[in-house]
Amino acid sequence: MNPRNRLNFSGGPGALPESVLLQVQQAIVEVPEVGLSILGISHRSSWFAAVITELENNIRQLLGLPENYHVLFLQGGATQQFSMVPMTLLQGKTAPAEYVHTGYWSGKALPAAQREGPMRVVWSGAASGFRQLPGDAELAFSAEAPYIHYVSNETVEGLQFHRVLGRDDVPRVCDMSSDFLSKPCEAQRFSLIYAHAQKNIGPAGVTVVLIRDELLRDELLRDASTDLPEFLDYRTHIKAHSNANTPPVFAIYVVLLVTRWLMQEIGGLARMDQINRSKAALLYSLLDRSEGFYRARAEPRDRSLMNVTFNLATPEMEQRFLAESLAAGFSGLAGHRATGGIRASIYNGLALPAVEQLAGFMEDFQRRQKR
Repeated sequence: MNPRNRLNFSGGPGALPESVLLQVQQAIVEVPEVGLSILGISHRSSWFAAVITELENNIRQLLGLPENYHVLFLQGGATQQFSMVPMTLLQGKTAPAEYVHTGYWSGKALPAAQREGPMRVVWSGAASGFRQLPGDAELAFSAEAPYIHYVSNETVEGLQFHRVLGRDDVPRVCDMSSDFLSKPCEAQRFSLIYAHAQKNIGPAGVTVVLIRDELLRDELLRDASTDLPEFLDYRTHIKAHSNANTPPVFAIYVVLLVTRWLMQEIGGLARMDQINRSKAALLYSLLDRSEGFYRARAEPRDRSLMNVTFNLATPEMEQRFLAESLAAGFSGLAGHRATGGIRASIYNGLALPAVEQLAGFMEDFQRRQKR
């Protein structure tokens, strides 16, 4: 296996586990139990129907998800969900949906909601440059809102909620694209969760949607959903078992392999969380003891376990760091174009030894600059 794959700190698409990559390599030539390339297996085959069923069951088992949730595998990424959610839940409503604006990606969801109906931003971190998240005292949610929406982990700014937001009597909708299946999740407290699969759980092309059955039968949907385009109606995909049109067979199969890896090799989400916390603690500890050489971007209480963002003293020093890290075999460390700086994304597929290697490089880089 190419050693550079082990040192891929890209913010997305993210690194995949090495054992999964080896299985994918084989599957591109031939899926053993089928005898065909994964790229040429029919989405109408009994084999693929079994893949969908197993993947649904794996996600249910990993999250402890009850039977009153549907598990869907859709296309269009989180960007399509930015529109599907308000098209389904907000059209025809008079009370505004409530959105929490914590960074780049939660900001992308706002215009889509505004097009469909009334919405209000409960809190925005724009004035402070999105360096922290709101405390509970800063959030006042309404019992009349059709739903609340927030992003659990902001990949660009390196911010992550370590608690569940909102009211239990208002449907919660959460974009978990960048921390889904990275840790245990109180899934039953959410009415709808969506997560595109280019961070922790697979390649781009498929989006996992968990939706509570009661939400689809609720009065919330009766006005709007009858007028939705068929492809943008969640019920279409529920009835078709995520096979309403040609689904991304390859991407779904890789997500299946990742769930098997989480269950059989890692040992579940509690163990995955321990590993991810060890990786993050290693890097944040290094930043904090660097005496300002490395400057963590996010407030300590809100730091992401998935995306470690930081700056150096000058843009020139950051470019030197990026050039030398690339020469040393590390990939994907440049910060997002919206913020610049440095970003080390440490998703599920990135192993602890890779983070240890990066920490060693960073300590050495700091020493060399002080000579």
